Amino acid sequence: MAVVLEAKNLTKKYGDVIAVDNVSLSVEKGSLFGLLGPNGSGKTTMIKMLTGQTRPTGGSATVLGLDVVQDPIGVRERVGIIPEQETPPSFLTATEYLDFVGEVRKIPDVQKKADWWFDFLEFGDKRDVLCKDLSRGTRQKLMFTQAFLHNPTLALIDEPLINFDPIMQRKVKDYLADYAKSGNTIFISTHILAIAEEICTGFAILHKGKLLHTGTVAELTAQGQHLDDFFLALVRKDDHA
Repeated sequence: MAVVLEAKNLTKKYGDVIAVDNVSLSVEKGSLFGLLGPNGSGKTTMIKMLTGQTRPTGGSATVLGLDVVQDPIGVRERVGIIPEQETPPSFLTATEYLDFVGEVRKIPDVQKKADWWFDFLEFGDKRDVLCKDLSRGTRQKLMFTQAFLHNPTLALIDEPLINFDPIMQRKVKDYLADYAKSGNTIFISTHILAIAEEICTGFAILHKGKLLHTGTVAELTAQGQHLDDFFLALVRKDDHA
């Protein structure tokens, strides 16, 4: 299977603080890959480096064959991105924002595609509301829409379900799983282990910026282990190392 995302010794320092420490991992096409870790473990920094939003201090990474340092704009043009904090422009309505995304990404029939998402994520009644007046859950629906509006072959999502109610969480989880099964690739970061165990095929565990483990959920299941038990044991062992 082709590798669509690869990091080699990826490192990010902020002064004396090492946010990501020499991380190497790869993600194959068609995966629903989870980057797992406690808050502050470096997950968001990893996604920012992999999408060309933050320049690594050391190491390298390629996304869809593009170097994230040499061609960060090219990376962002090709992938879908949902940041940890949902931040659509406050002065635009939901429809105006999606029209803007369609114009920037040169998406044909953008209004028709936006209508599908308004219906699917059940926020069509908010299409003419200014983004600043949307609830956090609705803003996340809007950011989810903008990330998938151009049908990217790879989407990188930071905490994809944190602002959704249980009904919407189920709908979005099913969508992500089906999207990956269709041959696309999803890369999520999360600290919600139950979600990762339910939908992810592969995973990596970050703790204090260091990569502790990479593997598959199927491997754990075959060993009679649950992801949360495995994760907690590994993190606690690292804390006491």
